Amino acid sequence: LAEETIENAVAVSASEALEAGLIDFIATDISDLLEQTHGFQVTVNGVKITLNTREAVIDEIPATFVDTLLTLLTNPNIVFLLLNIGVLAILIEISNPGGWMAGFIGAVCLVLAIYGLGLLPVNWFGLVFILIAFVLFVLELKVPGIGALTAAGIGSFIAGALILFNTVRAPEFQPISVPLVILSAVTTGLLFLVIVGIALRARSTPIRAGMESLVGRTGTVKESLNPRGQVQVAGELWSAEALPGETPILRGERIRVMQVEGIRLLVQRETVLAPESNPQAAD
Repeated sequence: LAEETIENAVAVSASEALEAGLIDFIATDISDLLEQTHGFQVTVNGVKITLNTREAVIDEIPATFVDTLLTLLTNPNIVFLLLNIGVLAILIEISNPGGWMAGFIGAVCLVLAIYGLGLLPVNWFGLVFILIAFVLFVLELKVPGIGALTAAGIGSFIAGALILFNTVRAPEFQPISVPLVILSAVTTGLLFLVIVGIALRARSTPIRAGMESLVGRTGTVKESLNPRGQVQVAGELWSAEALPGETPILRGERIRVMQVEGIRLLVQRETVLAPESNPQAAD
């Protein structure tokens, strides 16, 4: 039975182990154990010793922070959350380089998750599905569509987590929570969809920095354009050229920026309402 337990992971109950001689006692607590072991003989280096445990003093040693942390890492739900947070933080760091907080948090979470994976009975094939899920999420960011890649990533994420932790069953390790896996997958997918939405809005927003932001803005001619001269736009002087077909634009006239070529603005005369079309102006 001992060989079967070690080689083939055969599980037996406490009473079966006692009957087979694998254990000597079944105790409900420490006090019960000390009572049963009192007067029990053991052999140490060929010498028989009789245990005297009736007067034994129990000295409890509290678990340290490290002990508690390592115990938590035998919980597949904790390891799964650490793995999820770690990969997300690393992706955030890669997409926004320069900051250190997201990268540091991601690295710590991944190190702890990898340590936990080494303690738990896992099916490493599930990790492939989890990595595929994050690849699909990143592709959704790069090639925004209708969310098909995100939906596929959520499915791959759920399958990977269940395969990773719930394929190998060991009595001393609890299985991962299916609702937790589904909630994490949906939350991660929705987060990426929100990021995709922000990216799409950013693409459709007009450029607000650099010379390209001057397109569409109006200004005043400071040096007559015939066809080249200077204009004042956004409080600064710019070299400008009138668009082909424009008559010379004189100093003081209003213009509108139509294009930007290098450091020169291509402008046209700003359309002004005629006096008769503006009753207040006519009065």
